[in-house]
Amino acid sequence: QLQLVESGGGLVQSGGSLRLSCAASGYTLDVYDIGWFRQAPGKEREGVSCISSSGRSSGGSTNYADSVKGRFTISRDNAKNTVYLQMNSLKPEDTAVYYCVTTTLRGQNYWGQGTQVTVSS
Repeated sequence: QLQLVESGGGLVQSGGSLRLSCAASGYTLDVYDIGWFRQAPGKEREGVSCISSSGRSSGGSTNYADSVKGRFTISRDNAKNTVYLQMNSLKPEDTAVYYCVTTTLRGQNYWGQGTQVTVSS
């Protein structure tokens, strides 16, 4: 069964860094697109970044929300079946629960349980 498990969240001061991990099991991670979303208290869930599957002609291409461009980097380690989100220059407005999600070829979404990131000012 396909599962995603996030880790790496925590409390960090403004300007600090964190690296989130999303470990996949039950499938080979790079066969589907995978990305990170976040949800802050009282706000809707928003897309942060994604990386395309290896099977696409643009395999491995990445996209970022404007709010995180230049600060966050998504990457994938196929050997570890894990996707990462390196977050630098963190701001208080980055505080949220971060989720990884993948979408199968049939359009089914699988979400992890989320990991809390809190950035203090």
